Amino acid sequence: MEKEISIPQISLVIPLLNEAESLPELSQWIDKVCVANNFSYEILFIDDGSTDESWEVINDLKASNSNVKGISFRRNYGKSAALNVGFAATKGNVVITMDADLQDSPEEIPELYTMISEEGFDLVSGWKKKRFDPLSKTIPTKFFNGATRYMSGIQLNDFNCGLKAYKSEVIKTIEVYGEMHRYIPVIAKWAGFTKIGEKVVQHQERKYGVTKFGLERFINGFLDLFSISFIGKFGKRPMHFFGTIGTLMFAIGFFFFLFIGVDKLFFDTTGALLASRTGFYIALTAMIIGFQMFLAGFLGEMIARSSPNRNNYLIKDKI
Repeated sequence: MEKEISIPQISLVIPLLNEAESLPELSQWIDKVCVANNFSYEILFIDDGSTDESWEVINDLKASNSNVKGISFRRNYGKSAALNVGFAATKGNVVITMDADLQDSPEEIPELYTMISEEGFDLVSGWKKKRFDPLSKTIPTKFFNGATRYMSGIQLNDFNCGLKAYKSEVIKTIEVYGEMHRYIPVIAKWAGFTKIGEKVVQHQERKYGVTKFGLERFINGFLDLFSISFIGKFGKRPMHFFGTIGTLMFAIGFFFFLFIGVDKLFFDTTGALLASRTGFYIALTAMIIGFQMFLAGFLGEMIARSSPNRNNYLIKDKI
């Protein structure tokens, strides 16, 4: 007789880099909250190439608490990679992510779990309405969140909050790569998970260590936003984007060229060569750019049609 596999109610995925000091306190805090609420749970610590004693601490925690699990990378790959690997390893019906620096409070776990399991949200994102970060971090964050709301149409106040909750189906469907962890709500929306909620959560001051993120993350964040928006809209039909722009550019160049040609033949009395006109080069450049854009769309279409994922469509239900 096969042994019945117990499925935990909650899987907590916690990516970390050099957070050895905070891990014991965080683990004890999570255990206290889950035990008090009678939750079955698992904690997955994803060590993203730490150079301190983080992995040794995780092994010690595993020895004293069977709910603790760990995955260690050989080098630092980034938060997106840690989350993607953690998501693949989860078994719980509800998956909650949080940072390892104790700035996310485990006291939020019960309400996040309720919003997913009882209120039917696909994804709930935390909103650190009152922050303890310096202005050099909070002001760029407001611009970043505003731009993401505008481009994605998702009305969240804090896209980059590490404290989020998901239906298991969501994280088993999406793929997080590069530095796309900031845009998991956007990725989930493009995958068809549209019931996205938000919860005001407590933000605590960092107790140990130092922040691992600098101002460069905002530059990278905006570039990633353009990438994910383009892929979501045109990933399977690149010709609709490049072909439309290319056709428009070529048409503008062609009709401009036609205009200056007619003007030269019937109205120009100076005898100047057509190639001496600035408009000639503008028209020629527009036609060349238009042709190149159209060609880019054609090549993108050929690549998309050759992709093994070209017919991967997400089915919500079947009867």
